[in-house]
Amino acid sequence: MEIALVRHGQTDYNFAGRLQGTSDIPLNEAGIAQAHTAARLLAQEPPSGEPWQAVVSSPLQRAAVTADIIAAELDLEVGGRYASLIERAYGEAEGLTKAEAVERFGTDWPGEEDFDDLQRRAVAAIDEVTSRHPVASLVIVTHGTFIRAFADHVTGLETRTPDNAHSVRCSGTPGAWSVVDGLVLA
Repeated sequence: MEIALVRHGQTDYNFAGRLQGTSDIPLNEAGIAQAHTAARLLAQEPPSGEPWQAVVSSPLQRAAVTADIIAAELDLEVGGRYASLIERAYGEAEGLTKAEAVERFGTDWPGEEDFDDLQRRAVAAIDEVTSRHPVASLVIVTHGTFIRAFADHVTGLETRTPDNAHSVRCSGTPGAWSVVDGLVLA
């Protein structure tokens, strides 16, 4: 199986450098344009020369709308919205910039999801979603830190959060993934 983990398009929070986490922030105009570009790229670069077979996403609107745009370009329906694909929770730091959060709380932000917990959740979520969609190729629209946590686990290396509407492609099966494209080391 091949999967493309696509980060949603830009939001106003992304543009301003604000932590959004589980906050349900919509795409801005640039994010909608980015989603259309990502959709065209996925259509032009299908896995193994075959078209993508399914699209799923996080239910947060920035990911859901990105998935809708991609699915339309690929002539598919979105096959599910999974709460397990939601971004890392930043607790009371959501809505703040990282500098503001550090100034207010230090490095221990109240209500923030531990990165190791996120990583375990991301791995379990990808395995669950791919098991529910036994196709040869699946587009999963989710969130930046979620993708980074999964990629860190798969590679055993520290990776960088993908840019808005960029993807990391992996191949394998649940529990046995490898990154094949789009990985950026930290």
